Formats: sequence, C-alpha cells, structure tokens
Amino acid sequence: MNNDRSKFLTMMLIIGFTFLYVPLFLLIIYSFNYSKLVPVWGGWSFRWYEVLFKSPDVWQAVFLSLRIALVNATFATILGTLAGLAMVRFGRFKGRTIFGGMLVAPLVMPEVITGLSLLVLFISLKQMIGWPSERGFTTITIAHITFSLAYVAVIIQARLTGMGIDLEEAAADLGAKPFKVMTTITLPRLAPGMLAGWLLAFTLSLDDLVIASFVTGPGANTLPILIFSRIRLGLRPDINALATLIIIFVAILVAIAAYIMFRQQKRDLMDQAMANRAD
Repeated sequence: MNNDRSKFLTMMLIIGFTFLYVPLFLLIIYSFNYSKLVPVWGGWSFRWYEVLFKSPDVWQAVFLSLRIALVNATFATILGTLAGLAMVRFGRFKGRTIFGGMLVAPLVMPEVITGLSLLVLFISLKQMIGWPSERGFTTITIAHITFSLAYVAVIIQARLTGMGIDLEEAAADLGAKPFKVMTTITLPRLAPGMLAGWLLAFTLSLDDLVIASFVTGPGANTLPILIFSRIRLGLRPDINALATLIIIFVAILVAIAAYIMFRQQKRDLMDQAMANRAD
C-alpha cells in the first residue's frame, strides 16, 4: 500500500514539475531560434540576442523595472518585517484586529481595484499638494510596496511562529536588553524569512502589469507593460532571449538564497541543541 502511494506521489510530482518547467525550457530553446516567427524553428542562432542588445527601449524598460523592484523589495521587507514582529511578538494591543485585517487586505483585493484606488489617490494628492508632479518611477514603487509588504509580513509571521521564543527568553534571563535580543538573536534567525520575503517582493514587482498600468505615465513603461504592448503587434523572439536572461538571473538569486537559508537552518539547529543542553 505504501509502495503504491509512493509511486502515485512520485508520478504527481513529475507531472507537476513537467507542467511548470517544460514551458521554460521550450522558451530557452526558442530564444536561439533563427526564424522571425516564434513557433517556426529556423535553426540555431544568436540572432535575437544581438537584436536584444541593440534595443534601447527594451533595456530602458528592464532597468526601470529592476530599479523599482530593488527599491520595492527593500522597503517592503523592512515594513513587512516590522508588521510581522508587531503581530507576533507584541501580543494583544489596541487596534490589532483592524491592523491585521488591513495588513492582509492586499492579498485578497483584486489588482484592478488596488490599481484604481491608488490612481485616484495620486490624482487627489496632485490636486491638493501638487505631488506627484508626474506618474512614473515613484508612483509605481509606492504602489508595489503597498501590496508587496503584505506578502513579506505573512512570511515573517510564519517564520516567527515556527522559531519560538526559547532563545530570546534565555537571552533576556541572562540580562540582555530588548534591543540587544532583537539585533543579536531575533533578526539573525529571521534572516532566511526576510530573504525569502525580499525575493518574493522582487519577483512580484517584476511580474506586475495591472497595478503598474494604472499608476504609470508617459515614458515610464515597465517590462511587463512593454511586453504586453508588443503582443498586440506580434511578439518577436528577442523577448524570448530577454526572458532567458531573466530566468538565469532569478535562478542565480534563488541558488544564493537557498545556500544562505541552508546555512542559517544548520546554525539554528546547533543553537537549539546548545539551548537544550543548557536546560
């Protein structure tokens, strides 16, 4: 019975990974296609990589998206970590239920509603105080931070709940101040969760089309907006080449994050073992 269950789970795992990764492998292969028509194979060639590196509009969109993603991921991680700490470590406080509901609201709110509400906000602010003078990098970044920090907060809450408070209580018993406990024990142990949240916020920002299309302005096209606009005229294979480079870049980031998280997990196990021996 267990053997049949193991075979079934293995088969489902293979089907799942095939469904997820075969399209990516096909995209990488077709990025080396010589033909101008995406579905028609014309032989191996680096033609579209050469075209890609000579496309200033594409790279302008790429660099804008990367700048937005980096700023968004950093601020979303900071704010999401603070929000997660408040929800898990600060106990019951006045307004906690409302704060928790507002924190997770972006997770369930349709992106169209979020984008429209932010557009109305920016228009109203411009009429009242003259800011923002134009919609672009700043407005897109603020919009992305608004929904990204909710994802980071969820990850941080899960990490804090799984960590427990044994080491923090032990440090406090030994005379460590709350700030010292936070900086030397809590935050280092939170590092894998913070890194995972940063990567998720970075990816969400690069992937966003709907919200960015509401809060952007002329001349501030992110990469998803550029790709979507090109679909109407027919997608060229140079986008496959760009997607391949992005896949390689993200794979490197994930590998680095996995290595850091693995080392932190080993350190946590060693610290836990030492704490158990001390008890």
